[in-house]
Parts: sequence; structure tokens; C-alpha cells
Amino acid sequence: MLSDYFVKPATVDRIRACWLGPQIESYVDWMRAHGYRERSVHRRVPVACCFSAFAQRHGAADIASAYALIDAFAAQWLNDHGAGCRNERARRSVVNEARSPVRQMLDLALAGNAPRHRACKEFPFAVEAPAFITYLRQERGLREATVKHYAHYLGSLRDYCQRVGACGLSAMSAALLAAFVVDRCPPLSPSSRRDLCGVVRVFLRYCHRESLLRSDLSAAVEMPQSYRLASVPRAIGWDDVARLLAVVDRRTIKGRRDYAILLLLVTYGLRSCEVAHLGLDDIDWKREQLRIPDRKAGHCTAYPLATVVAQAIIDYLKEGRPATENRHLFFRVVAPMGPITSATIASAVSAYLLQAGIEVPRGGSHTLRHTCVQRLIDAEFPLKTIGDYVGHRSPDATAIYTKVALASLREVAMGDGEAL
Repeated sequence: MLSDYFVKPATVDRIRACWLGPQIESYVDWMRAHGYRERSVHRRVPVACCFSAFAQRHGAADIASAYALIDAFAAQWLNDHGAGCRNERARRSVVNEARSPVRQMLDLALAGNAPRHRACKEFPFAVEAPAFITYLRQERGLREATVKHYAHYLGSLRDYCQRVGACGLSAMSAALLAAFVVDRCPPLSPSSRRDLCGVVRVFLRYCHRESLLRSDLSAAVEMPQSYRLASVPRAIGWDDVARLLAVVDRRTIKGRRDYAILLLLVTYGLRSCEVAHLGLDDIDWKREQLRIPDRKAGHCTAYPLATVVAQAIIDYLKEGRPATENRHLFFRVVAPMGPITSATIASAVSAYLLQAGIEVPRGGSHTLRHTCVQRLIDAEFPLKTIGDYVGHRSPDATAIYTKVALASLREVAMGDGEAL
């Protein structure tokens, strides 16, 4: 494959003669298979060759020992190529230019297949409470996304304990837990504070049940006060939706993909994870149906396929979606090629809201879900029908949209309100 990117035979011979020549050639094959552009290969291969020489000079005997030299190589690369950097952001960019391709290549060499992009972290307190993750999955029946949610907040507790020198469950006390809550909660939103305290309380009750703690310390973590229907939905008006769709450049692959995603979000009120998991088999073109399997509430929903949504998906399938055997519907537009994630969708919606000049608190994919529900509320559909349409688990989740007449309040704010 090297000869497909480098015309001169001498250049190919020089790359293959490197200490890491076989690994570099395998890396080039992998990049080609995963949709990297030619310019990316031309930019990454010289960096890999420089690292090969650097590792050999520093006595690396194998791939594992070479891996330990990545940071030193990145520092040397910054010293050689970072003279024109004017700020810290530019310096980080130069460091990543050296570190990322080398780490990717060595991950590929060590794993023997696709490089690992993120190391799998051990679940917090896994040594002292090894069965807790099994308890979450089997006894409580939690999904993997929720298990990760637990890992995130318990990781905060573990890090705090290590910081204050309280190692292990044996050092856990009511005073320590109270200090942790005081230290961790101030920068969090009200909902995040509630989630943090709830996760820690579940963990402490489990540890007491399994005799890992002598006493039940869950009472030491007081749940923050919360009120039903205290928040206002982050919906935008239908005119704003039109402005949002108008800023999408549908001449590009990314634009065609994102336009179809935006229509799915605002038409059906889907969650970002539901759109990310959509597959080709979920669209029944003959019956004109869109199927959303395995929703958050544990059920499946079938929608009539709206004409405008169908046309946007067809445009993307014809002139955007890569040719692959993978059955996912939406894919990344930059290498490495793969299905998009819910985080990609959320960040894309946020960027388009900003580009359209639409101001909304915490703008993201859920903004369009709220907009869909609010439009159905304004059209006076029954709450049960609306909840079933957007996949709410409980009617209480739909009721939040009924507490304010947003359109009427906007009219009051803009005028004297006498007519109302």
C-alpha cells in the first residue's frame, strides 16, 4: 500500500527500512481501510518515521518499550516544531500532531487490530466491592449507560478519598462523606448534585448489605431538595426550527447527514442515542415506517415515515453514507470511519443552534426533543398520546410541558398583555 501513496521507490524503501517499518506499513493499510484521506497519510507517515528513529536512538527494544517514549518524543517534536506557537493552544496542537499518530500506530501493533482510542478504566472500588457492578446490572437491571453513570460519580468519591489520604472502605465515615459532598457539589447543576448523592447512597447501602461496611452510612449523604415541575423545558419556536434547518449546508456530506438527523430529532422527538443507534433495517420503505427499537422505557415504537424525513435520508444514503457492510444508518464524516455517537449528535445540534443565533440554555439534541413535545402540547394532543409518541416512561415526564403557556407568556413579555 505504501506505493499507492508515495511515488518514489526510494521513499518507499526508506520507510520500510525504518526500525518500525512493518508497523508503519500496517498502519498505512489500516488508515486506508478506515477511510483516511491521502493527505492524512502523507502527514502521519513522516511523524511515524521520525518516532522510529527517535525510539531506536533511545534504546527501545520492542513495541512496549517504544510506547513508553511517546511523551518524550512529543516533547522533542514541540521543541523542534513549536517555535512559532503563540499560545498554549497552539503548543498542544503541535504535541498532538506528534503524539496521536504514534500512539495510534503502536496501539494497532500491540492489539493486532483496531487501535484502542480510550483505555478501559477499572470500575471504582472494584477491588473492595467486586460484585457491585454485577448488582447494578443483574439485580437492579440497569443499562450500560447507567452503569457508566455510576462509575463516573463513584470515581469522584474515590479520587476525593485518595486526595485526603482516606484509602479504602475501612476509612469511610460520616464526616468524610459530608466533606466530600461539600467539596464536590458546588460546581454541579441541581440535577447533577441529586444524581451524585443518589449514586453514593446506593453504593453505601449495598456495602452495608454485603457487610463491607459496619454501619449504613447512606444517611450521611443527604439528598438535595428538589421540586416537581421546577424546571422549564428548553424548547424553541417553530420559526427558530426553520432557521436552524436553513443554516445546514446540504451540499456537503456532513450537511446531508446532519439535516436528516435534525429532522428526525424534531419530527419524532427522538433522543440522540436513539438516532445514533438507527440502522438500515429500522426503515421499512415498503410500509413507509420508521422503527425505534429498545427505547429507554424498554419498548419499541413504530412511526409513519414522514416524506420530508424520508427524502433527507435518501439524499444521505445516495450521496453521503460510506460504502460499508456495517448496518448503522449514520456514520462519521472524518476518519476513522465508524457509526456516530450520541455525543456527536448533541455537539452538532449545539453548533447549529449557535450558528443560527438561537439562544437556549444548554442547547443540544434534547432541545429539539423538547420542541417536538411542546408543539404537540400546543396542538392540544392528549398527554398520554404525547408520552407514547416520544417514549416517555411515565406521564409525569410529559406533565412538565403543561405548567406554562410559553406562547402566551412570550406575548405578555413583548406587549402589554391586556388582551390576555
